[in-house]
Amino acid sequence: MDEYAWPAGPRVPAPDVVLRSWAATVAALPVGARVAGEVVGRQPFGVFILFEGVPNAMGLAEITAMQPGMELPALGAHVEGEVFWHSHNLQVRIQLDEWKAPAE
Repeated sequence: MDEYAWPAGPRVPAPDVVLRSWAATVAALPVGARVAGEVVGRQPFGVFILFEGVPNAMGLAEITAMQPGMELPALGAHVEGEVFWHSHNLQVRIQLDEWKAPAE
């Protein structure tokens, strides 16, 4: 598997859509909220996530916010965690606490 990929594909919202939806995203995913979603991008610093039920939001779980010893989830993995920050670049930052490998 090529282990790194930027978010891409028809389900990944365009930047202008993310911008227009930002206020709704923050309201739907407040700090402290439990979230679940799918890994749609993977880089050495973390994974990008599309959230269940919030289609125009993009999340980022950085390795610095993962539990010690936790492996970086694979593309397509189902992840769960908690919102801990809304960043200036319109990303919902997540602290992951578990993930399941994608179905093969």
